[in-house]
Amino acid sequence: MKKTIITAAVTGAWPKKENNPNVPMTPSEIADDVYACWKAGAAIAHLHMRDDEGNGAMDKNKFRETVELIHSRYPDCDIILNLTTSGDILADDEARVAHVKELKPEMASYDCGSMNWLNSGLFINSPTFLENCGKLFQETGTKPEIEAFDPGMIANAAYYLKKGVLKAPLHFQFCMGCANGIPGTLKNLVFMKETMEQLCPGSTWSCFGVGHSAMEMLYGAVALGGNIRVGMEDNVMYAKGQLAQSNAQFVERAKRVIEEYGNQVATPSDAREILGMK
Repeated sequence: MKKTIITAAVTGAWPKKENNPNVPMTPSEIADDVYACWKAGAAIAHLHMRDDEGNGAMDKNKFRETVELIHSRYPDCDIILNLTTSGDILADDEARVAHVKELKPEMASYDCGSMNWLNSGLFINSPTFLENCGKLFQETGTKPEIEAFDPGMIANAAYYLKKGVLKAPLHFQFCMGCANGIPGTLKNLVFMKETMEQLCPGSTWSCFGVGHSAMEMLYGAVALGGNIRVGMEDNVMYAKGQLAQSNAQFVERAKRVIEEYGNQVATPSDAREILGMK
């Protein structure tokens, strides 16, 4: 039986309590939320941090506090922690990886290209940053989650793989439906998958859909043999006109879809094996 990984992206850098009062914001709230998602079936938790005003922040102290809370409060929780390197588009290169150097997480995000972000700013991932980040991940034993917002970022990953900055097997997160990225349609998801298979054979992949594309990407990922990311980083609405009650609610739905399809939800131990982390 095929095993499908669920990643829970619990807060992101954008949604606040006024968008959905159930969005976790503080290290304590995030730690409790991660545990609930793990209990519901998530194998990976993708973590962002917020400053005291609720804005996205690359604050290594908050990352440390959150990670320590998860481990101390919930010693039975073996979820894979995937720490973002892109929680604030104004942060400099050093601030974006300071927590990786200190905490040496099992996974961290690796955004493989630059883009206009939400029609409002520049999301810069320079060649120098990507080379340094890839080398750092190898030093810390951190698995890159290669976030690809368009097919060109898959080609970038293939370049850095050939150069030795990245090591196979690669793991991609196809970011579908983000403003200024590739639209979240099944046709486009197939194209992203086929591009990856051509340029980076042997790689694994997951995807998420923002807003109205969320369900199409959930069903499409399962049907196409990929893995799935859900959570309030990508959607604060569970359905049209219905605010999500929790991140675990998204995980529970993904679990139902996976099992109804005939697959099995991957445990964290399964996910480590699937992603070549063992």
